[in-house]
Amino acid sequence: MRRIFFIAASAALIPLAAAADEQGLTPEAKTVIAGIDARYGETVGLAEKIWGYAEVGYKEERSSLLLREALEAEGFSIKSGVAGIPTAFVAEWGAGGQTIGVLAEFDALPGINQDAIAVRAPIEGKAAGHACGHNLFGAGSVAAAIAIKDWLERSKTPGVIRLYGTPAEEGGSGKVYMVRDGLFDDVDFALHWHSDDENSAEARTSLANRSAKFRFTGTSAHAAGAPERGRSALDGVEAFDMMVNMMREHVDQDARIHYVITKGGNAPNVVPDEAEVFYYVRHPDPKGVESIWARVEDAARGAALGTGTKVEWEIIHGNNPLLINETLARMVDEKLNAVGGVKYTKDEEAFARKIFATFDAPDAALGDQETIKPYKKSLGYGSTDVGDVSYAVPTVGVRTATWVPGTAAHSWQAVAASGMSIGFKGANVAAKTLTLAAIEIYRNAELRESARAEFDAARGKNYKYRSLLGERKPPLDYRD
Repeated sequence: MRRIFFIAASAALIPLAAAADEQGLTPEAKTVIAGIDARYGETVGLAEKIWGYAEVGYKEERSSLLLREALEAEGFSIKSGVAGIPTAFVAEWGAGGQTIGVLAEFDALPGINQDAIAVRAPIEGKAAGHACGHNLFGAGSVAAAIAIKDWLERSKTPGVIRLYGTPAEEGGSGKVYMVRDGLFDDVDFALHWHSDDENSAEARTSLANRSAKFRFTGTSAHAAGAPERGRSALDGVEAFDMMVNMMREHVDQDARIHYVITKGGNAPNVVPDEAEVFYYVRHPDPKGVESIWARVEDAARGAALGTGTKVEWEIIHGNNPLLINETLARMVDEKLNAVGGVKYTKDEEAFARKIFATFDAPDAALGDQETIKPYKKSLGYGSTDVGDVSYAVPTVGVRTATWVPGTAAHSWQAVAASGMSIGFKGANVAAKTLTLAAIEIYRNAELRESARAEFDAARGKNYKYRSLLGERKPPLDYRD
């Protein structure tokens, strides 16, 4: 049975924060944070249900509906099925003033499964898990959007708050299609956050990437009785992989190439006539991705020629790198420091100690979840479709300690913490930080002007958006 750790106080769930964390906040900010804490139980409910659903990219029907219903109940108008994606939506409240978008993800990762406990314990029959904490991302962003709406209404500030329900971040590039369809054209600023094992608002960019499924076709035959009549599609895949692996020595240091064979045949005594391999290519610069990609395509052609097979490929997704905005990042860093980190209860400390013992993390220590990492500018080696949003509108994000310090993303340990109170508390920290950041943007004209000037300079003159996935339609079946 799955066990959920939480702290009860009266009839409400109240997340514990370090006592000194919020001392520097204004009375108004304290009121805003108190409102988020008062609705903490609702945030937990959303996060826990989406964790249980664990729906993969473009299949998040229940998760998307759950978030839409929560926002509709708060007076948001909802547009569903946007950008040709059934689970994508836009929820909006307000009028006039600045329009701020908040991003919300909710897709799970296939092939990883874990209960919300501190020992390895897959749940029987479950084929996916929230190993990147997108259940928390969705719930925390909805909590922020509602809190921002409440503040706009209470303060009578002109402004629009818009929650973007963005499916299939994990390899599906849902946001890219939303950007491509112009859904961010009238947004002034965008806010996002992500699960992590630490609290940080550093200006961290990401790698651009592109993926495709390479499908080889050959001729089947009896592998022993008539091997000369066969042409193995799997041979094509293996020759292709070998050439790409040799290419790794001759690409830029910050480039990344990964693959997994998704189809390789069904029986050793049958020469497989169909085989498939799924590739990712990453680089800090979109042009770097395209340069390496051209070589990968050539390798595929060469492998097919050398093995007497044929090959075709389908681009699945492609993301631009994050365009950082230090004006906004430094502001968010101030808000995160004012909110503070996550304080564990005794039960949570026991959970964290057990989890911490399951991996080697020399640069992490229990207790790091209470602190805020110093602000800096850095390169992150992951990729995200938030990158395309950041080229459409000035964008800023924050990471909060939803996992035990030292936890790697896409691990069973991340799934476990994402389904219990450690993850829920981190989502609450994110909701508070995003809400305070949004209020600052609405009120601070000088900040807005500086952030916009930095954004325009970073994109350069005559900038024209171009996605790395071309003109293809959303791959709604890419997880089939």
